[in-house]
Amino acid sequence: MRYLFTFIWSFLLAQMLTYVVSSMNGNSFSLGTGFILSIIFTVLVFVLGAIIPNEPNHKESAH
Repeated sequence: MRYLFTFIWSFLLAQMLTYVVSSMNGNSFSLGTGFILSIIFTVLVFVLGAIIPNEPNHKESAH
């Protein structure tokens, strides 16, 4: 379920980003560009989620 919702949110945010940037540049809106961006965003989110550890670091450090 998390894969589905991550893709849905990345799809919506990528479409919004594509619309705003294309409007600012004076170009036409492209649904395909937003779809490709959403796939890239989804993959990056899962790669970053796999890299970042789940448990906190218990080493003593000076703050």
